[in-house]
Amino acid sequence: MKPATAAAWQPLAASAGSLRGIHLRELFAADDRRFANFSTRWEGWLLDYSKQRVDAKALSLLCDLWQAADLPGWIARMRGGEAINHTERRAALHIALRHPAGKGPIMHGGHDVMPAVHAELEKMRRFCGEVHGRYWRGATGEPISDVVNIGIGGSDLGPRMATQALMAFRHPALRVHYVANLDGADLATTLATLQPRTTLFVIASKTFTTQETMQNAASARAWLVQALGEVAVARHFVAVSTNLGEVARFGIDPANAFAFWDWVGGRYSLWSAIGLPLALAIGVDNFEKLLAGAHAMDEHFFTALPQANLPGLLALLEVWNTNFLGADTRALLPYSQSLGLLPRYLQQLEMESNGKPVDRQGEPLDCAVAPVLWGEAGTNGQHAFYQLIHQGHRLIPCEFIACREADFDLPGHQAKLLANCFAQSEALMRGKTLGETTTELLAGGMAADEAARLAPFRSFPGNQPSTTLLLPRLDPFNLGALLALYEHKVFAESVIWDINPFDQWGVEYGKQLAGRLLPIIEGKAPAAGLDRSTAGLIAYCRQ
Repeated sequence: MKPATAAAWQPLAASAGSLRGIHLRELFAADDRRFANFSTRWEGWLLDYSKQRVDAKALSLLCDLWQAADLPGWIARMRGGEAINHTERRAALHIALRHPAGKGPIMHGGHDVMPAVHAELEKMRRFCGEVHGRYWRGATGEPISDVVNIGIGGSDLGPRMATQALMAFRHPALRVHYVANLDGADLATTLATLQPRTTLFVIASKTFTTQETMQNAASARAWLVQALGEVAVARHFVAVSTNLGEVARFGIDPANAFAFWDWVGGRYSLWSAIGLPLALAIGVDNFEKLLAGAHAMDEHFFTALPQANLPGLLALLEVWNTNFLGADTRALLPYSQSLGLLPRYLQQLEMESNGKPVDRQGEPLDCAVAPVLWGEAGTNGQHAFYQLIHQGHRLIPCEFIACREADFDLPGHQAKLLANCFAQSEALMRGKTLGETTTELLAGGMAADEAARLAPFRSFPGNQPSTTLLLPRLDPFNLGALLALYEHKVFAESVIWDINPFDQWGVEYGKQLAGRLLPIIEGKAPAAGLDRSTAGLIAYCRQ
């Protein structure tokens, strides 16, 4: 049954109607235990959603929706290795990548995948040990000082984001760089800072045919060969791929190719050998702590009731804001410079997963899905787009993320950072009425006529919903749990909306068209069958 016609949907619509005229100030005034009643804790974390525009009845109805959508059944299907990515006939077993050894099998196609997963993790450990121990030498006999990961999408964003997030844990003798964009400026500016004899490239492409990745890889190879000769390729390139034939043709020893599996989607692949550059950046011990944090969140998601389930609560609140309050966007606001790339990472995870037009049966959706996600690290965003959130008359649910302890503890910084974070969520909730603004201006000594003139410009409505997630600190365990939290949030939403979050046919279509246009742009094929706009653009570039 389509979500919007399901029996559990209608009472939520009625509840939203009754709450629409109630301000968040009123909800707090009516319940002096609102913070306690609308917050939950896990492993030293605090999730405060008391500033969301929900009451106890709405929350109860949302938990009913969890059961009506059969989340427990879908979780069991995912854990059982069923092909829940039904359009590609694949399982979605990224949870196996962080499943500890000795904790039982995870089955796929009648086989336990865990021996292969842990064998690949051990191969990563050996390789990282060689690089960190300076046993892996380049063609001139010098140790590696710089690693360049060449990938795109899930083969770039995950490890790139996590490497920045965990800079406090980075290996002191190794610098890790990322190149993804097909624009030559990305690779050229990176190579300009490096020496061929001490640089190692990780080429991350499952098929070893991804156009952007392989063009960057070919250019990096040419740069290296020009300086050190063909023989150097084997000592300066490794691969994360399953296409060993193409890996060997590139000049990489297949023994230096790291594998992952077709049941791992690109945007869920950080936990696999795609995380090799991250493991090189922070060490395999810390990489395994990242896996442990993700596994802990897996277990929480699998077992906690919806009213205490962190991924579940975030999913239900987004469904509430999107489908019942009418929000079409969400701002993600990490008050951590180290998490500055998290909004970009989650844009891929959430909008590529749930930005779909049809349900699992191929029928048009009858409800909105996947709000537009955007944001930036605080406090920078306060001096940019917060003005729109406060006074722009749009419903923009906000998600604040902060850490109790700083990862780079400079005196005087962390308390001010937290003060700004908490102040913004309070301001978004409370607002400032015309009367309050006028009184404030008069108390400051402003003349009455001037106060009356300026008060409308300095007032704002508030009632803007927000959630605040507080972590004890940003370390590998907590980062792993945080990323798994959002993976499961996306999955829970997809079940409620009845869509497949594991395919991405819109991305594939763009690649298909690019392949058709390339020979035309290069002058190797006639410009036949093109619309006039595309033909005109190509003609301009070929002048």
